[in-house]
Amino acid sequence: MFDVKLPLEQETTSPYLEQALRSWDKVNKLQAGGKVLLDGENLDIASVIAVARHHSQATVSPNGDIARRVESGVKWLREYLANGYQVYGVTTGFGGSADSRTLDFHGLQAALLQLTQTGVLSESDLDPAKANYDIGFHSMPVSWVRATIVVRCNHLLRGHSGVRFEIIAYLLRLLDLGMTPVVPLRGSISASGDLMPLAYIAGILEGNPDIKVHWEREKNGKTVVISAAEALDVAGLEPIVLGPKEGLGLLNGAAASAAVASMAIYDTNQLAILCQSIVGMSCEALLGNAENYHHFVAAIRPHSGQLEIARNIRHFVRGSSLLETSETKNRTRTGLFQDRYALRGASQWMGPGLEDLLLSIKQLSTELNSTQDNPVIDTQSGEVYSGCNFQAASVTTATEKTRLALQMMGKMLFSVSSELINPDLNRGLPSNLSADDPNLSFTMKGVDINMAAYMSELAFLANPVSSHVQSAEMNNQPINSLAFISARYTMQAVEVLSLMSAAHLYVACQALDLRVLNVTFQDALDEEIRIATREVLNKLAEEPLASLQAELIKTARDAWVNSARETLHLRAQLVANAIAPPAMDILGQHGPSSTHHTDSLSAISDMMARVRSSCISLFESMRENAFSEPQTERYLGDGAKLLYQFVRNELKVPFHRGLVEHPTVKSGSGLNRERKTIGSWISIIYAAIRSEQITGSLMEMANCFECRNCNRQKNGLNGNHITCDVDAVI
Repeated sequence: MFDVKLPLEQETTSPYLEQALRSWDKVNKLQAGGKVLLDGENLDIASVIAVARHHSQATVSPNGDIARRVESGVKWLREYLANGYQVYGVTTGFGGSADSRTLDFHGLQAALLQLTQTGVLSESDLDPAKANYDIGFHSMPVSWVRATIVVRCNHLLRGHSGVRFEIIAYLLRLLDLGMTPVVPLRGSISASGDLMPLAYIAGILEGNPDIKVHWEREKNGKTVVISAAEALDVAGLEPIVLGPKEGLGLLNGAAASAAVASMAIYDTNQLAILCQSIVGMSCEALLGNAENYHHFVAAIRPHSGQLEIARNIRHFVRGSSLLETSETKNRTRTGLFQDRYALRGASQWMGPGLEDLLLSIKQLSTELNSTQDNPVIDTQSGEVYSGCNFQAASVTTATEKTRLALQMMGKMLFSVSSELINPDLNRGLPSNLSADDPNLSFTMKGVDINMAAYMSELAFLANPVSSHVQSAEMNNQPINSLAFISARYTMQAVEVLSLMSAAHLYVACQALDLRVLNVTFQDALDEEIRIATREVLNKLAEEPLASLQAELIKTARDAWVNSARETLHLRAQLVANAIAPPAMDILGQHGPSSTHHTDSLSAISDMMARVRSSCISLFESMRENAFSEPQTERYLGDGAKLLYQFVRNELKVPFHRGLVEHPTVKSGSGLNRERKTIGSWISIIYAAIRSEQITGSLMEMANCFECRNCNRQKNGLNGNHITCDVDAVI
């Protein structure tokens, strides 16, 4: 037998969570007024997000060596050319046309922009008010363009590209003014970099009147579309005539791919933490066993991702009254003895994805601070080298790993949500999580169908893009990374998983409300059975009475759970019918003298009627109280409580009562709030996920997981203190 030495719980780290928290925290600080300082070496994903989405100002680091480094490369290139040397893309044509020669340096750079400004834009891209809704947009979102500009500026600051410092300053000035070119969405194969998208960014510098510019006149204010020439005029800048290699230096890199990939993986960070919390929340709703995530189980198969997810879920479910633990589980239970695969295998299923995501983040972080050009200038050795640094396969593999991780998370959510909705699997919750008549109300059935649609799309998106490379540009580019396409698809995968997370969160909150209703109802029914048996069988001795009560309670609970598909009245009758046989057995042993009735059948009939009546009245009363003043959060673990409170209290998404919620159904239910479609409620949750409202609160809580100093106060939603007992092991 192996002697397994387990690491201490406090020594178990969460490397993925830690980097996600650092990134999220930095975005918040930059959003609050910090500047992003560019130096070619220290740009990170958080800074890209802050500039792209929150309009944080990007400026060159005050280190004077940076400008000198940039201008040194420009000066050295001119001296190199003065010697009559040939330089690719400066004295030669491009790609498969590199056998041509010219000394018209400026004309060649203009020609490069001409050959690459070939993307398609529609009327809707230039005037959204006139959008063709059959086609939609063919342009990159403004945030993507902003991210691309800041990434490319950081690349150029490394001084290997031969692009003047003035050009970088122009781009950052336009970015600060909220001016970004309208850039076509499709057309880049990310071979010699993202030539086409970057050509439209370069076009604004020339003042090209046919390049259009989004101008956000005020932060979160009105946006207009003007020409590049007008944009330069508004900015007080003169059009630039691109010098030797400056066009190529602006275009010849995969900045768009790296930028959009960085945005996608930042969003994936948020969703990965949310998914782990939702899994814990669902485990509670299904009366699952926290043993699934026990430290011992993870430690004896010590993959870092599995260890981390198990640890995180343990924190999320801490304090739950609904979960079994190793100490409380029924070791002699009948029926399903352990949780089904989805819950039980959550850490093993999603763990490898965290490990892949960490590698993806490392790859993208390297890419953000790399020289992606060809050719590249080495002023130290006095040489120009031709290479292939624009080939963005590292970005492609990073995004493909990210999409696969997103797909694994989505499959987890889909599997668990199906289990919650299906009465054959959800351990006694009603069909489709309907709170009223299950024969007339099918609350979550449509959501179950939606989740299947989302999952199918997400699974399709998880397919690799890199296996679909086509030879391009006179067969000069037989291998090309397709990194930008892969990054775009990864953003789509983020979108789909966000939809799935919103839908599942809605389902989970409904399931928890119903679960707590059932738990509290069964406790109340237990007491009713005790009272009924004592009063009806008032002459039965204490020992057989206690035995009968225990048997009837177990039987009634089983009957209630097994009749979850039925209406309340039929469920009550089935519970009453179920208690008859064990009651008959006990009374048969002790005879009619044990009651004030003339025979046992009469006693049993009275008890059945009383239990049936109590079932109906108790449940109706408790259900109404649950609708108006739910007690659910008192039963929940830390993570589920935070998410539940946010959905119910902050977003005001209510416990769904059934058919009465439908906006066109006339009813005297006394519902004194707005009625919406189920999709509208889920849409509210979705918007909160995409705006980071929900994930922001969750990240605040997750901060406590990593807190080694409990004197550092961390507050959860509504100011509730979240304890940070990192040594707790379920």
